[in-house]
Amino acid sequence: MAAPLSLTVFVPRSAERTLTHRSAVRYDLGLAPSAKRSVGIPRTSGVRHTDMSTHTHWDPQQYATHARFVSDLGLPVVELLAPQPGERILDLGCGDGALTKKLQEFGCHIIGVDSSPAMIKAAQALGLDVRVMNGHELPFVSEFDAVFTNAALHWMTQPDTVLDGVWRALKPGGRFVGECGGEGNTATVMDALQAALAKRGIDAQRFNPWFFPNAAEYRRRLETHGFVVDTLTLFPRPTPLVGDLTGWLETFAQAFLIALPVSQRAGLLAEVTALCRPHLCNADGHWTVDYVRLRFAATRPVAAI
Repeated sequence: MAAPLSLTVFVPRSAERTLTHRSAVRYDLGLAPSAKRSVGIPRTSGVRHTDMSTHTHWDPQQYATHARFVSDLGLPVVELLAPQPGERILDLGCGDGALTKKLQEFGCHIIGVDSSPAMIKAAQALGLDVRVMNGHELPFVSEFDAVFTNAALHWMTQPDTVLDGVWRALKPGGRFVGECGGEGNTATVMDALQAALAKRGIDAQRFNPWFFPNAAEYRRRLETHGFVVDTLTLFPRPTPLVGDLTGWLETFAQAFLIALPVSQRAGLLAEVTALCRPHLCNADGHWTVDYVRLRFAATRPVAAI
């Protein structure tokens, strides 16, 4: 097994510290040495222009069953945003509108955007102003006091294009506050997917729909686009699942499943689940996935720096 990777956890610049994370979340999956060399989907950079996230078809009911924790665990990001009554806020990647609704309850004027028509329909059922829109193609110009995003940026694999759109959408002095998957996110699951697909002669990286940046990289991207970074933190957040890992894979890992014919997908799911079970499932049968999150707040300056 590779030596642990020391990750820098960025909090405001006066209080930086380091975290040895990879040793806590990477496990020996019992593979032959030749297979182990192929394990390890890159978790950072790796910006792709082929958007594999378009192969994920969101089902609001499935999402509510297997992924409600996404909005529940997003409340600290809402606290970091500190929404004020009357503010105009864009919810980027609003999903089914659970957090969009909470922002509206603060007395804010919220517009939510998401690329999934099904999720937008679910959000519209809550009476929200939401629109089907690709996060890489934001059309807004100086319209918002803040842009909020939770668990969505890692599905947008052209981060600089996204940041260009966020910058344009914000008024001078506006805030960009969010959280997404960071380097090392779901490492055990991703290694198992890589190993299981490699046995079938498939390079999982070709189907990887995610962009998981490290803290230094994302700080650099924000600053390059002109943002002042107020806080940026990379931290492990082990996440309990309501059901088993198979339901999680069927919800979030669809892009990997399309690498195989429909008739072979159940076998892949079973193998990945079996590889992860010793490391992510306790004696009572409860699953906890090794999430790592990147949480940040940045500001578009009133005047150019």
